[in-house]
Amino acid sequence: MWDKPQLMTAVSDLLLVSAAAVLFGALVVWAAHLPVFPLREVIVMQELREVRRSEVEQSLSDRLRGNFFSINLDGVRRSLEQLPWIRHVDIRRRWPSSLEVSIEEHVPAAFWGQSTGQLVNSYGEVFAAEMNASPTAPIPLLVGPSGWAPEMLTYYREAAEMLKPLGRVPQELNVSPRLAMQLRLDDGMIVELGRQQAKAPLRERLERFVEYYPSVLTAALQRPKVVDMRYPNGFALRVAAAPAIENKGKP
Repeated sequence: MWDKPQLMTAVSDLLLVSAAAVLFGALVVWAAHLPVFPLREVIVMQELREVRRSEVEQSLSDRLRGNFFSINLDGVRRSLEQLPWIRHVDIRRRWPSSLEVSIEEHVPAAFWGQSTGQLVNSYGEVFAAEMNASPTAPIPLLVGPSGWAPEMLTYYREAAEMLKPLGRVPQELNVSPRLAMQLRLDDGMIVELGRQQAKAPLRERLERFVEYYPSVLTAALQRPKVVDMRYPNGFALRVAAAPAIENKGKP
């Protein structure tokens, strides 16, 4: 090697470049921690509906440590995603002294369970939060086994679409521990659909209900309280019990 000046020159140049790179990296790290790169502004990119600005400010105040270069963006993101109405957060630096925060809020699609304080978002995910703003449309109630929220939300949407020709809207979908389904409509009527079966799918039962709904209301002497669609080729009606009449006249 010593008798190869060209090789020695190449090695020397490589060592100088490596040393320069290390020195430059050290200078960048040192400069990044200087107080000359303070964070001056946090910009929330969306208008927030359910997330309160005071909650965001409180969460950020606990995490905005360091300057433009040294702040832990992942820590800031995790802190914001702990807020009840926030589903996902993206953060990026904007030169020379700002952070841009993109917040995806949960979009409530249904209430979950009886008096649980939980909701189901548009992805079928269950989350705990209290609504701060009035909903733009009525929100249904889903009651069922743990872990069934995605499937129930999908079926609720299908049922709502199928009932549109009748002008009816499902307000509640219940799934029993044995996985039997029940719909409660906006007029108070309950539709018993039972369990999913290969020979009698739930969709076919609801289609049959939609087909016969007008004739049921026309033929029934009293508005049915429950329509039981669990029969293979028909259905059964249940009406509210008539109130007892007390006779106060003379015998």
